[in-house]
Amino acid sequence: MNNWTKPRTYTVLLIHGLLICICMICCMNEKKISADTEKVEWGYETENGPDVWGKLSKEYILCAEGRHQSPIDLVNPTRVKFSPIIYEYPLTTGIDIRNTGHTIEVACPEGSWIQVDDTRHPLLQFHFHAPSEHTVAGKQFDMEMHLVHKSEEGSLAVVGLLIEQGSPNAAFDSVWSHLPTVPGEARRVEESTLDLNRMLSPNGQITDASPHSLPNTYRYDGSLTTPPCSEDVKWFVLTTPVEMSAAQIDAFKAIIHDNNRPVQPLNGRELLTDVEAKE
Repeated sequence: MNNWTKPRTYTVLLIHGLLICICMICCMNEKKISADTEKVEWGYETENGPDVWGKLSKEYILCAEGRHQSPIDLVNPTRVKFSPIIYEYPLTTGIDIRNTGHTIEVACPEGSWIQVDDTRHPLLQFHFHAPSEHTVAGKQFDMEMHLVHKSEEGSLAVVGLLIEQGSPNAAFDSVWSHLPTVPGEARRVEESTLDLNRMLSPNGQITDASPHSLPNTYRYDGSLTTPPCSEDVKWFVLTTPVEMSAAQIDAFKAIIHDNNRPVQPLNGRELLTDVEAKE
């Protein structure tokens, strides 16, 4: 090799080496970005539970940083006169019950909805938490049922039903007789009749003459209680709980238990109710 070619050769080798290093760094960063944005399965255990939801994925950041989160402690509400909520929950057959691994979820056929003011929200599904997620003046209930509705414009409205131990409640038999026990298991139930009006009515005491009459509500602006913890959800928690027997509650908890998010700060939000405060 001539002496005059050595500097050029060394320069070329140096440039090649730098290019290789840059490519390796870019690849490593690409893998890191991919890992950072990959969804991590959330749950209710220490390693993936509510305390760390906001760290599991960038899509779950509201779980940690949101200011209007749910559930909350329902205490000291302000009484307001509201237009009544219209509940249209016709008797239905043919329901799909699924064990999501996080809850038991029932997908509802079309035709059920609620109307709040002038906005109609069709019912998508309902599911359960044990113990309850909302508390009332610090009191936690044995279970809680959430009925998730979505308007044509995309706004979410959730009706919450608190459940406490007491007498057997036959209104829930259409679901409880077919509870899927394995995560991912789904069951199609054709023969049972689903009567949401009786499920939501205290002790099933609802008359045929007033099928849309349900208990008054606590109302506030909140979020989904599971990741991604999306906000701008209208919450309507019925003020009067319903009863279920210890056997019914235990049957659910044998499959799903401790799937409740702790209460979140109110952060200046208004908690309203259409029930007079007790003297």
